[in-house]
Amino acid sequence: MSTSSPEAVKKLLENMQTDLRSLSMECKKKFPPVKEAAESGIVKIKTIAARNTDILAALKENSSEVVQPFLMGCGTKEPKITQLCLAAIQRLMSHEVVSEAAAGNIINMLWQLMENGLEELKLLQTVLVLLTTNTVVHDEVLSKAIVLCFRLHFTKDNITNNTAAATVRQVVTVVFERMVAEDERFKGIVEQPPPVQGNTNRRSVSTLRPSAKDAYMLFQDLCQLVNADAPYWLVGMTEMTRTFGLELLESVLNDFPGVFLQHQEFSFLLKERVCPLVIKLFSPNIKFRQGSSSAASPAPVEKPYFPICMRLLRVVSVLIKHFYSLLVTECEIFLSLLVKFLDGEKPQWLRAVAVESVHRLCVQPHLLRSFCQSYDMKQHSTKVFRDIVNALGSFIQSLFIVPNAGNTAAVSAPAAQGGPGTGGVSGNLTTQAAFEYRGTWIPLMTVSVQGSAKATYLEMLDKVEPPSIPEGYAMSVAFSALLDLVRGITSMIERELAMEEEAAAEFREAHPDKEWQLQPGENGQGMICVSISGAHLVWEEMVSACWCGLLAALSLLLDASTDETATENILKAELTMASLCGRLGLVTPRDAFITAICKASLPPHYTLTALSSNTANLSSKAYSIQGQSVQIISPSSESHQQVVAVGQPLTAQPQGTVVLTAKNIQCMRTLLNLAHCHGAVLGTSWQLVLATLQHLVWILGLKPGVGGALKPGRAVEGPSTVSFLGTVCRACVVLYVFHLIVEGNEYLDDVSLHHLINALCSLSLEAMEMAYGNNKEPSLFAVAKLLETGLVNMDRIEILWRPLTGHLLEVCQHPNSRMREWGAEALTALIKAGLAYKHDPPLAQNQRLQLLLLNPLKELSNVLHADIRQKQLESVLQILQSQGDSLGPGWPLVLGVIGAIRNDQGESLIRTAFQCLQLVVTDFLPTMPCTCLQIVVDVAGSFGLQNQELNISLTSIGLLWNISDYFFQRGEAITQELGREEEALQKQAQEKGETLNRPFHPAPPFDCLWLCLYAKLGELCVDPRPAVRKSAGQTLFSTIAAHGTLLQQPTWHIVIWKVACKNL
Repeated sequence: MSTSSPEAVKKLLENMQTDLRSLSMECKKKFPPVKEAAESGIVKIKTIAARNTDILAALKENSSEVVQPFLMGCGTKEPKITQLCLAAIQRLMSHEVVSEAAAGNIINMLWQLMENGLEELKLLQTVLVLLTTNTVVHDEVLSKAIVLCFRLHFTKDNITNNTAAATVRQVVTVVFERMVAEDERFKGIVEQPPPVQGNTNRRSVSTLRPSAKDAYMLFQDLCQLVNADAPYWLVGMTEMTRTFGLELLESVLNDFPGVFLQHQEFSFLLKERVCPLVIKLFSPNIKFRQGSSSAASPAPVEKPYFPICMRLLRVVSVLIKHFYSLLVTECEIFLSLLVKFLDGEKPQWLRAVAVESVHRLCVQPHLLRSFCQSYDMKQHSTKVFRDIVNALGSFIQSLFIVPNAGNTAAVSAPAAQGGPGTGGVSGNLTTQAAFEYRGTWIPLMTVSVQGSAKATYLEMLDKVEPPSIPEGYAMSVAFSALLDLVRGITSMIERELAMEEEAAAEFREAHPDKEWQLQPGENGQGMICVSISGAHLVWEEMVSACWCGLLAALSLLLDASTDETATENILKAELTMASLCGRLGLVTPRDAFITAICKASLPPHYTLTALSSNTANLSSKAYSIQGQSVQIISPSSESHQQVVAVGQPLTAQPQGTVVLTAKNIQCMRTLLNLAHCHGAVLGTSWQLVLATLQHLVWILGLKPGVGGALKPGRAVEGPSTVSFLGTVCRACVVLYVFHLIVEGNEYLDDVSLHHLINALCSLSLEAMEMAYGNNKEPSLFAVAKLLETGLVNMDRIEILWRPLTGHLLEVCQHPNSRMREWGAEALTALIKAGLAYKHDPPLAQNQRLQLLLLNPLKELSNVLHADIRQKQLESVLQILQSQGDSLGPGWPLVLGVIGAIRNDQGESLIRTAFQCLQLVVTDFLPTMPCTCLQIVVDVAGSFGLQNQELNISLTSIGLLWNISDYFFQRGEAITQELGREEEALQKQAQEKGETLNRPFHPAPPFDCLWLCLYAKLGELCVDPRPAVRKSAGQTLFSTIAAHGTLLQQPTWHIVIWKVACKNL
């Protein structure tokens, strides 16, 4: 029910009259003046009710007279009467029928009661009702009410103290809420401000409205009181603690930032009062060096005092969060102080609250970006953002080097938590998450939800003595801060990068003829371009500033982690940083993060040249915090992890067996994820990733199978044992991720694909080097992945074909039989797949691509190894059987491969090649261009002349007879096609000013074809072997007799003198 409704007003009048009657009865004997005042009050209320329609307004107008009996009742100091009067006064306040004058009288009466120590809780309640329900109290009356509450906060009764503290907090909030409401009322109204005379007179600020002025004076006096100075406005204060004052300052700054940002006068207070005060109070914490971690009281200024320091850090967090734009210089000082508090020489509790404060900053990426812009990117300025990250890293390192310095209470913590002590690792496996490094064991706690900074010690507002920090707490907060920092800045930058890419896509769609660039333009995109261009510089600076410190800390934590979840979080942080650096084109940090993941994937102290050189470069990059050099700790590689596989290392120098732990496999999965999901940004670092994977594959005993896919294979030499878990993980790797890497390659752009191919070729060259001069099983990882990469990128095979096949041809010439066998397998598989793939346009209409695909097959003819030639010819046979009808312009290359036989190649090769020729002559003569028929004759003749296999020589003569028969049957069609070709060649020769040069010129082209056939038979007629001579002679003369009528008369002259008579 509303307080202004008729029913409420009626009830109010009834209650007031009842209260006055009760007061009259209580004071009847002892206090007659009060009794008379109460009775006249009843008459007054009845008169007001009878004469006015707006009863509440009339009551407010006459409120000084109405409340007078109750004020007099309070003056009696009788508890029962006082309680009755205060309850009545509160009822009047709640109906808002108290005028400014009446409110002043009430406050004066409450003050007297306070000084007499009467009804303290009721007083506080009355003040709160007065200030929360009415806005009539201002200036000195308001200050007196506030001082009253403060005075009650410092009584000897705990209940009163706590109630008064809560009331003060609420009253301070009410004062500022009134100001906000006042600003809202005057919003949009432009006022003519009075001439500003500066803020020299602290008792009044003429530029402010009433509520704003009250808020200003209150806040100013809070600063005065915290600074141990006399207040200007809160007159009558007898006592005040800094801790309570700092809490009030913090709540105002945190709850009403708009007040300080919108009003110059309040901004002035921030700059001139709050910041110098904070810096002054921080002084003992800055100067103190580790002696004792606690201070008994705030008296000795030399020692940090936990309650003050903790509240100062809370205030600083709020100042940085809300007022950074106003206080750029001051925030630089605060942040530098914060970094210093993480020093190992500071007490443990101070380091704990400092790291909690840093965590609060780390969950605000936009704030971190502002730090970078305002400090790190400015010349001659403190590199604040870099220092924050480096200080976190240094803090984490210090916990491993000097565990629990200054906190003796924490030494017993591990025993209580059931974990090993700090002196070493216990024999029993503990399930608790922890970090373990060189004998130092630090438990890992859940300190906050991802992305939020929930503090523990910054919230201990009730503690006077510094708390005992449990072992592992500071490490856990620092670890969360690192992860939140990485998550925050990477997600922020990636979001903005996505917006940039979207803007670029829209621009290209709207202006297909123009190139997108980050420069201001005249097309309406100017402002976007400028902002993006500036953002790029900030992103790059942020990454450049933080990567060194992040990498040092994350690498150490990764090495020390004994918990799978923690390890996963560290790896995810390194992965996202590597990806972000790649997207921004920052090669050095990208390679550094990838190297860290690679090293963690391999067994400890594993020799890998690519990683060693990269690590050497990084180790020289010691980083600094505020000019002080910080040494990067080298990994210990002593973490106690479950061994899942034992295998042989893939190195030139024998190292004995090596073991892979569960953590190695976890890192390997991250590496595979990096290659699959972020291949487009890896660039030259593909070399690092693939080199590491090659070694892991070798240790796990995986061998390439059909199509280049890896599968478990037997160990070729030395012991290779894998646990059950190792077997499972190996199967998972094989079945899931390895092929994903290659499948992911089809989504890479052309440049990234070339980086991948180059890396695989480089890796393969290393494997070839290692395979020289020994009989050890070579690593076929690179060759297998080259094959897979080619197979999944058939749609753009042209861009990678030459580097891919060029390298595989080198592999085919390697002296190690296993190596060249796989080189030939990969090359021939790619050629067959390329010919079978449905290209657009089809191969039949793309002569250049077909020749490109077939050319490596021809190049194999130059390899001297018989096994490679055998593979080549088997592939030709398969190509003829599957693609023979569509070879078209590729026939000369195929026939060239078939005819590339020598007498020193052995019967098996010649037999396979001849099998191909037989297939060509029996099945494919009608489908090939007629210009290739002469090549078929030459190839058949060469098989007749070889001396390894007599039966093949004789059969080849039969093939020549079959060919002549085909010429006779298709004579007309062949003549026409050869005629057209002759005309084209003649025209080209004339254009070049040359004469047409072909065998038996100037005989007609068809006659020339016959003459070639007769010439081949003629050569065979003088073969040293009688059987060949006899067969060739019979065939020659039978052919001339059967088909000679097709020849023109001049051609007969050539047949007789250049073919027949040569055999005489």
